[in-house]
Amino acid sequence: MNDYKDRQENEIFTKVLKAGRRTYFFDVRETKAGDYYLTITESKKHFSEGGEASYEKHKIYLYKEDFKSFEEMFTQSAEFIINQKGTDVISERHDKDFKSRSYTIESDEDFE
Repeated sequence: MNDYKDRQENEIFTKVLKAGRRTYFFDVRETKAGDYYLTITESKKHFSEGGEASYEKHKIYLYKEDFKSFEEMFTQSAEFIINQKGTDVISERHDKDFKSRSYTIESDEDFE
């Protein structure tokens, strides 16, 4: 059986989020043992100088035993971003005076 057919047969549920040049795929899949897991794929469209389209893809595999911790950390991270920067989109392309900031984590206490 080829790889494409394998991928299609173990997909149980799919949702797609189109966000500008990026598309996010949320796919529920089934393991060989019959359990479910989630893959989150970011697909970004690029064009070559010749005009040919290609896609850069990044994938995360998330298993149900990690859902709660993932959800908590995602929520904390999203709340931090909104609290620090609000909901308006800020982009380097649109802000001539953009200065990047970096955060260094010194200890485990910085995670809390």
